Amino acid sequence: MKSVKKLTKSIKKDNTYNQENILKKSEDRLNVLKKIEILEKEGKFDIDAEDDPPTIVLTPENIDYLRTKMTSKIKRVFANKVGEKFLDDLLKNNKLIIKQINGIENLSKINTGAVVTCNHFNPFDCFTIEKVFRLSGQIETKKLYKVIREGNYTNFPGLYGFLFRNCDTLPLSSNKRTMVEFMKAVDIILQKGDFILIYPEQSLWWNYRKPKPLKHGAFKLATRNNVPIIPIFITMEDSKIIGEDGFPVQEYIVNISEPIYPNQNLNAKENTENMLNQNFEIWKNIYEEFYKIPLEYTTMKEEVANE
Repeated sequence: MKSVKKLTKSIKKDNTYNQENILKKSEDRLNVLKKIEILEKEGKFDIDAEDDPPTIVLTPENIDYLRTKMTSKIKRVFANKVGEKFLDDLLKNNKLIIKQINGIENLSKINTGAVVTCNHFNPFDCFTIEKVFRLSGQIETKKLYKVIREGNYTNFPGLYGFLFRNCDTLPLSSNKRTMVEFMKAVDIILQKGDFILIYPEQSLWWNYRKPKPLKHGAFKLATRNNVPIIPIFITMEDSKIIGEDGFPVQEYIVNISEPIYPNQNLNAKENTENMLNQNFEIWKNIYEEFYKIPLEYTTMKEEVANE
């Protein structure tokens, strides 16, 4: 296993770019923005705008969701130390800028398990939630697990792959037997009183500011375990700092809303739908209030035009 010192060096190496790479990265970002524009017009909100590594199927024998094995426990402790160092470096070097946190008391006051939802627009937004989780004081008694895609766990290279595999992550799987183990682990985690971060949009669109339509998974899990949803919507502004990709680094305003609790008078299906709709309405209101514009999608405009 690599030492923290060696992995820290790899972090610095990952953050070193020559001029040729900067230009190439900027071109890549422009292509991503073009793809996002196309996906929105086509209404394909749940497709990632960037190419992910090929997925290798995750089978039950290759995952220890609850970190019960000694090797898993050791890797977890080590990875979280590396992750904390990585997060500190991001903040120190202004690669991640958290300008403001609104409603942190809505996170601090939860004394049960909970599902945390957040919009997904940058690989570093999970570090933002991790930082907020620590500032809320919940780190003293709880863990924050993060649901991730299968390929990020099985086939992501380098430092990020190491963190994906060991920093309290819950990978999804295309294998049904593995998903049975996933569901068992989720139930245990939530009943134990820990938090799980889920991106219900099911896609990452770089610096996309609108809330995307939500999938039902996060809300089914909350309903199944009778725990609240904590909706977080991150708004952003251009900073004066230009990143290595040629675009302004974004300043994040983290908006943590009041928790949404399951309604005991509704059945599971009704509760799932009700919580999803409440979550989306909260995000929509934050978006419109912050950016001072109505939430509209190019998809919807085209549908109206074709009627």
